[in-house]
Amino acid sequence: MPKNRPLILVTNDDGITAPGIRALIEVMNTLGDVCVVAPDSPQSGMGHAITINSTLYCDSLKVEKDAPQTEYSCSGTPVDCVKLAVNEILKRKPDLCVSGVNHGSNSSINVIYSGTMSAAVEAGTLGIPSIGFSLLDYNLEANFEPSKKFIRAIATQCLQNGLPKGVVLNVNIPKLNGDSIKGIKVCRQANAHWEEEFDKRMNPLGREYYWLTGKFVNEDKGEDTDEWALHNGYVSVVPVQFDLTAHHAIGDLNTWDLS
Repeated sequence: MPKNRPLILVTNDDGITAPGIRALIEVMNTLGDVCVVAPDSPQSGMGHAITINSTLYCDSLKVEKDAPQTEYSCSGTPVDCVKLAVNEILKRKPDLCVSGVNHGSNSSINVIYSGTMSAAVEAGTLGIPSIGFSLLDYNLEANFEPSKKFIRAIATQCLQNGLPKGVVLNVNIPKLNGDSIKGIKVCRQANAHWEEEFDKRMNPLGREYYWLTGKFVNEDKGEDTDEWALHNGYVSVVPVQFDLTAHHAIGDLNTWDLS
């Protein structure tokens, strides 16, 4: 742990007033000096999007009276928030970046769509130990109390031990009462996918529009996956790398005739 109180950057994709980020801020205030830079409105499913064709606004505000953290509301995406925080707002690089707590799962394939995880990944690319936290409850009235001790434990270990270069943590927490959560498991990402459908409708002016729907299909029966851990009452911790190279495929591709 740094000699002085660690500097912790907090962000999310559900918006700066979402209950999940307020719970995360509460825990982080016990571990260090907190700066919050988060979207001014929900940005779920934005992935690693950045704002390049319009202006960005970032305003200081006070969501909670007399709270110790500094807070900024950003008009951009979660990744924009991290970039602005590191390059414009903070006077030094944070010791830790935490993103969430997301309202809903970011396990398995969901990680690639997640604004929550993309914010953590962006911080990781800047050399900041980073964690994305998600609770498997989409309800805005979700109870985050059982999550707090696990969030604190994982964040504390991250501050004390750091993370391997190029790695961030994807943490998902089951929707259970605190006493029902069995513990924490370090896992791999389950091999799963979405079977998607589009609900086609017609608006009053006669123009077609679509709602994306579908179901989540987990074909991975392994007991070392995040999906297995969550379905069996454990908090899942998946180390995620942002080097997307499929190293195992390089040999095969080198056998191609590319002349």
